[in-house]
Amino acid sequence: MSDISKMLGDTVNRLFSDRVTPELLTAAEEGVWPGALWKAVEEAGLTLPLVSEQRGGVGCDWLDARVVLHGAGQYAAPIPLAETILAGWLLDRAGIEPPMGPMSIACAAPGAGLHLFRDADGWRLDGVCPRVPWGDAAAHLVVVEEAEGAVRVALVARGDYHAEPGLNMAREPRDIVRFENAPAAACNMAAGLPANAVTLYGALIRSVQIGGALERTLQESVKYANDRIQFGKPIGKFQAVQQSLAQLADEVAACGAAGTAACAAVDKSLHSNNSADVWLRIAAAKARTGEGAGRGASIAHQTHGAFGFTYEHVLHFATRRLWSWRAEFGTGDVWAAELGSRVVEIGADNLWETMTATD
Repeated sequence: MSDISKMLGDTVNRLFSDRVTPELLTAAEEGVWPGALWKAVEEAGLTLPLVSEQRGGVGCDWLDARVVLHGAGQYAAPIPLAETILAGWLLDRAGIEPPMGPMSIACAAPGAGLHLFRDADGWRLDGVCPRVPWGDAAAHLVVVEEAEGAVRVALVARGDYHAEPGLNMAREPRDIVRFENAPAAACNMAAGLPANAVTLYGALIRSVQIGGALERTLQESVKYANDRIQFGKPIGKFQAVQQSLAQLADEVAACGAAGTAACAAVDKSLHSNNSADVWLRIAAAKARTGEGAGRGASIAHQTHGAFGFTYEHVLHFATRRLWSWRAEFGTGDVWAAELGSRVVEIGADNLWETMTATD
């Protein structure tokens, strides 16, 4: 772990362990915007770790920023921190200085498409985006679309689009956003980004967050197993429970490794200008974490029994996010199917070399 990763990790753990309480999470689920938490996160420099220093960011690599994304998942932070981190990076890649305040990312439903076009007054956007994270709460949205033969990143201010409120299973905002001749506050070409950048890198941030949420379920399950007395001893002393917790620890390790490998692939591509490995690693991470989210949540709830399903216990703040996040930016099954198709294209003779490549 680099020095900056350790510094970011210490900051995340200190800030979130103090401020992300069950009371704050409950209030957020009731629609109360956690403004004090957002202000503290922004002042700590956690919102723009991937943005270059000349544009007001920290200038980290994805491996460094991973600890912030992981922490956001581990503590179930009820703010669009992961989305703001990705939005800032996309803007930076397009040479646009990110604004302060919460941001989110928007993409159209498969096959629907958005229309980014230019008129005499500048760039504008038409279209509908479903399930936009914190679409109504974000001060700006970032969209990546093809226009005039190039992939472009557009920044749209909150007052220039309409958001219809919605929620996911974790009661996080997932809004329908409608762009109707919406003016872009900024729009630039982004060399090196694919047209599906929001979906692709959205899958990456969710993979890392799932790893963090799984770690929280393991922590809570171990604690409960040590505290719950049955037949005169903690249930954690029973072999069957120990085996289940070992399986959960396996899921935590595997999903964490998948997210880390995907972040490392992005960093490698940025330094070498070769993005061939990025899609493969992100697809594998989302497929693996989607599978791990289901298995991990099941083991955690089995360990807690009926007590884990009560709203008063904190476990559900993690497991409901696992169930929600595994379906966002492509389900694990969708990514696994696309990954299988790509493996067939690679061919049996090249598969081992592709899977074990480190350069």
